[in-house]
Amino acid sequence: MRLLLEGLHASLGGARVLRGLSLDMAGPSFVGLIGPNGAGKTTLVRAVANLIPFEGRIEFGGVSVAALPPAERGRRIAYLAQNADSHWPLSVERLVALGRLPHLQPFRAPAAADAAAIARAMKSADVARFAARDVLALSSGERARVLLARALAVEAPLLLVDEPVASLDPYHQIGVMEVLRAYAREGRMVVAVLHDLSLAARYCDRLVLIDNGRLHAEGTPAEVLTRENLRAVYRVGADIGGEGATFHVTPTSRTE
Repeated sequence: MRLLLEGLHASLGGARVLRGLSLDMAGPSFVGLIGPNGAGKTTLVRAVANLIPFEGRIEFGGVSVAALPPAERGRRIAYLAQNADSHWPLSVERLVALGRLPHLQPFRAPAAADAAAIARAMKSADVARFAARDVLALSSGERARVLLARALAVEAPLLLVDEPVASLDPYHQIGVMEVLRAYAREGRMVVAVLHDLSLAARYCDRLVLIDNGRLHAEGTPAEVLTRENLRAVYRVGADIGGEGATFHVTPTSRTE
């Protein structure tokens, strides 16, 4: 399992966002994409999902993502967008079931394997108790977990998630990070855009630090989250301490 990016360029609205970025990431692993606002993190995951035009090469498992037929790409790559939401009055279970669409055969009902995948996803995201409820009747944080469940239901070998804990309380932030780590440890790759550096440090196997559309650092959390890197990229001083489950990064001052 390998995600390879070579010479990746991408532009949005005529402005260059990614500038020749190259990465070689082996799985299974939980990879955190970190960096300041506007660094290119969201653009990167959207390019990997083949949702925007790009120049360069992106391969997953030795196959170009751009060359994959849409249905096959949908089975291999699941994507949860930043600030994703639901605007239709569907039950939670029906919404999560949409994650199985790439697996369904035309004119055939979902199989037992699909129902099992839906149930696993709802349990993992802690939304099984909402199965029969209208998703529009849930809070924004609850809906965020339902949409995560939809992405988990695909059971794709590559899961891309953009700020998956942004609207959640601390209890569910930790829960989502545990779910993503467990998903990776089942033999898959997770790439998550994250802003909480302490959560990234504690749960991710590796971190990719992006600045101004370029790779600044890549490695273990301890290798990437240094005072020098935080000063150079985020322009902050920080208190860094602990290890493993107690690893923490607390910005303390602006340096500019």
